Amino acid sequence: MLDLRQLRYFVAVAEAEHVGRAAERLHISQSPLSRQIAQLEKNLGLTLFERSQQRIRLTSDGRVFLTEAQALLRHADRLENLGRRLGRGEEGGLCIGYVTDAMHTGVLPTALRTLRDQHPGIHVALYDQESAEQFEGLRQRSLDIALVRTPPPEDDPDLNAAPLLKDPLLLALPAGHSLAGQEELSPNALDGQPWIAVGDSQDPAWRDTFVASCVASGFTPDIRLDAADPLTALGLVASGLGLALIQQSMMHGTTDGVAVRELPWYGVSVQLWAAWHRVDLRPVVAAFRETVLTGRGAV
Repeated sequence: MLDLRQLRYFVAVAEAEHVGRAAERLHISQSPLSRQIAQLEKNLGLTLFERSQQRIRLTSDGRVFLTEAQALLRHADRLENLGRRLGRGEEGGLCIGYVTDAMHTGVLPTALRTLRDQHPGIHVALYDQESAEQFEGLRQRSLDIALVRTPPPEDDPDLNAAPLLKDPLLLALPAGHSLAGQEELSPNALDGQPWIAVGDSQDPAWRDTFVASCVASGFTPDIRLDAADPLTALGLVASGLGLALIQQSMMHGTTDGVAVRELPWYGVSVQLWAAWHRVDLRPVVAAFRETVLTGRGAV
């Protein structure tokens, strides 16, 4: 059986890459810490660290083991927290994974308001993670529900999913722009215009995907700026720095200085899905899932 204390010691040393600093962080002396790490390696029959007089660093096997150890410890912490809450007669907490679009579109805040009204004492932990990491969290039960851009495969043996939102992208342009007075805009009108690309930091190919979608629609954007999120992009558009494609749900009470136009020929949308484990849903998890699904698209 794995010793969770030894795992915590291992993770501390791996993250610090220094036994002394890890010992200070753990409030123990170096000798027992080194002995516990050596005992863990002996029990596993695995060399986790390469050691020299100057430094200690993970082996390739150690790096793989670290990832799994960190996930196990997160789950152990959550399980301990859940047990304590259940022991106090509470319903337990909720661990929710999400992508930023779940916040920007209002899907998650709306569901959380409903949850607070129905279960005012419940503790909620929110984790901003990419979809793949959320799926792994669901499988390891460190997450109760995930809000993601793409669903797991339909034949996934562990996870279920349902669509929440299909949010079409609209054109945002400076109110004083020469195109702002036109109700209908063709792809040719947008060709070569200065653009602000709205990036997805969790997708390294987002820029290429954006350009490809524009080219497929008949125009080539001249990207002058990258924005990390839609709100930043809207501020840049209002300052006259370029055009941007922003999801429709972000356009409620549009920023002053921004004109908005639909592009019927540009068929790209931001999608949002809810995903959860197929079995053993606690009542509060099932209730929150139904809250999210009932409110789908109502933002």
